[in-house]
Amino acid sequence: MTGAVPGDPQRGTQDRAGWTRRLATLGIGMGALAWPAAGAAGPTSDDLRRIAAMEAGLKPARATAGARRLTDRMAELKVPGVSLAYFGDGRLRWTRAYGVTDAAQPSPVTPETRFQAASLTKAVAATVALRLVEGGALQLDQDVGPLLVSWKMSDSELTRDEKVTLRRLLSHTAGLSVSGFPGYARGTALPSPVQVLSGAPPAITPPVISLTKPGTKWSYSGGGYQVAELLMADVTGTPFARLAERFVLGPAGMKLSTLEQPLPTRLASKAATGHSLNGAPLAGRWHAYPELASAGLWTTPSDYARFMIGLQNAHAGRRPALLGQDSARAMMTPVLNGYGLGWNLVPRGDYASFEHRGGNAGFQSYAAGLLDGSRQGFVVMTNADPGMILVNEITDALAAAYDWPARR
Repeated sequence: MTGAVPGDPQRGTQDRAGWTRRLATLGIGMGALAWPAAGAAGPTSDDLRRIAAMEAGLKPARATAGARRLTDRMAELKVPGVSLAYFGDGRLRWTRAYGVTDAAQPSPVTPETRFQAASLTKAVAATVALRLVEGGALQLDQDVGPLLVSWKMSDSELTRDEKVTLRRLLSHTAGLSVSGFPGYARGTALPSPVQVLSGAPPAITPPVISLTKPGTKWSYSGGGYQVAELLMADVTGTPFARLAERFVLGPAGMKLSTLEQPLPTRLASKAATGHSLNGAPLAGRWHAYPELASAGLWTTPSDYARFMIGLQNAHAGRRPALLGQDSARAMMTPVLNGYGLGWNLVPRGDYASFEHRGGNAGFQSYAAGLLDGSRQGFVVMTNADPGMILVNEITDALAAAYDWPARR
């Protein structure tokens, strides 16, 4: 696989125009799904008891003493801020926010504070792709090579018999390189999608290339999601951020979420600052991530919970939903290594769970939801590099407080 190789501009323009007309004919566009904006109804007395148990029940992995308080662990780990959302039975049940947005200029974290979702963005990208599949613009098992216009994959011995397909891109089985992206300091030049894939300046990551035969191995590849991002833009003639707004953020009522990179000035005061391992704020407060499909989402736990509820509803055949049931079932079916399309699929006792971790510079997050029973779930976001240690402890404490089955 190489860098940018020009396609046929005339053919590409004709194809994009055709897909745009087809999507319009199918009625798949802005506002096509009616999704009522759902706020948290407020915790019940039972919820309050379980929240208190979580807050007092963190158990560090190497601790010899008993449980610790959440706020104490935040101080010990130098994690300035934490935001949580819990949901179940198709509704947001409660939110909690702790600490401050910036250790140097403290202001309280609130449920409306935006965090970088990092790799939790991949599930949003997979949902956009499945909406395009439902509309006929893409197929899950089609060779994507001929559909790419702005950048081309070169012929390779690895892809001679097995092809790079959308299903493989979304499940990390396409055999592609570049696991993740470090982000760009604020004020530096950002690469285009083609420059990211080509490894061309100002991109600071290597080119995305074939490493293994498609479909034979699971290997986490943010680079593969960047191929999917460009594919979606090429076949529709629409930038990925606009597609995500049209098919996910808007319909799910994610009013506090954006894929604008860098983050616009108008939203900077409403965003958490990222922090390093020693608890110091990052220079410029955060990095920019032009690799939108892999790591570009700014959101809140509440907004992301609404997104997950839309997928739970789709999987159960309920409304409102972000996908058709067949698409949701495909998303939640493991391909290799327990990974479906945008989600880790984890058995929890007799229940199925869809989960994902996210880590950008200065931000760590985690989301998990049950597909069965009361369809509970939660989202945890932090604004520090040590945040995943705390996320793991919060996850265990929440699971214990709500009697979640243990992971298998």
